[in-house]
Amino acid sequence: MRLSALLPAFLLLAAAWVGAQEFPQRAVRIVVPYPPGGGVDGLARPLAERLGRAWSQPVVIDNRAGAATMIGGDAVAKSAPDGHTLLLTTDSSITSNPHLYAKMPFDPMRDLSPVTQLIDLHQMVVAHVSVPANSLAELVALARARAGTLNYGSYGSGSQPHLLFEALKAQTGVAIAHIPYKGIAPALTAAIAGEVQLTLGGAATTRQHFQSGRLKPLAIARDQRLALYPDVPTLREAGFPDIDPKPWFGVFAPAATPRATIERIRRDIAAVLNEAEFREREITGKGYTGVGNTPEEFAAFIRADFEHKGRLIRVSGAKAE
Repeated sequence: MRLSALLPAFLLLAAAWVGAQEFPQRAVRIVVPYPPGGGVDGLARPLAERLGRAWSQPVVIDNRAGAATMIGGDAVAKSAPDGHTLLLTTDSSITSNPHLYAKMPFDPMRDLSPVTQLIDLHQMVVAHVSVPANSLAELVALARARAGTLNYGSYGSGSQPHLLFEALKAQTGVAIAHIPYKGIAPALTAAIAGEVQLTLGGAATTRQHFQSGRLKPLAIARDQRLALYPDVPTLREAGFPDIDPKPWFGVFAPAATPRATIERIRRDIAAVLNEAEFREREITGKGYTGVGNTPEEFAAFIRADFEHKGRLIRVSGAKAE
């Protein structure tokens, strides 16, 4: 092949390399498609602060909530692919929404490039203390014995509690009524008050309610038991490994962002996740598991999770609201 034929490709690679070396050239915007104050925002802000130090550039959080996270996701998908606009979001945006919505303004699997998975978010199956069951096996037995008397609170159709409890119902044949609420906090508040008997809750957010005696844990969605709750069995130990909705947080860039830029961002995020103080305060202290995997590993994980979410959503009968 003549050298002149190779020159255009070489120049493109060289330009991408130079652009990646110069990243960041200005302020970096991290779009969070959720309101301020929630769990996603609560991780994004300390991460942004540390990345700003590493990059010697401002890293700002842009909360763009609405349309089931599609407003924020679409803004990033249509941004310049130079690493200066990133998306920090949950599995719902990437692997659930395409199964729930016939039309989306962007394709999460095509229009976004995975950078790294930040955390696995471990949900706990929790019950009001009045429920006379202390395990999932006892809960199923209770649901059979008292058909039509149990209910659970969710964050709406397709949310994590909806997927888990509908999968449990499909697997066991029991009847547990679905009561949807407009968010995580209202559903958890309803369970604390006894308005509903069951829901899911984060390991950190439910701890105070276990200690006060208003809620009790039945199982945790995790591969191994959590150090915060060594006596709480995993879903696998409880006999229900396939009902885990597997929530996670991750970072994405617009498609066509140079590979070297993505790797620079991933490397610096992984360094933050591995800081002892950050890890203790923002990850393990909240009952999360830090990840920080490579873009290729994250992409493979997403493909598997996409299939898993599709199965759960089909079983649940979830529809977009």
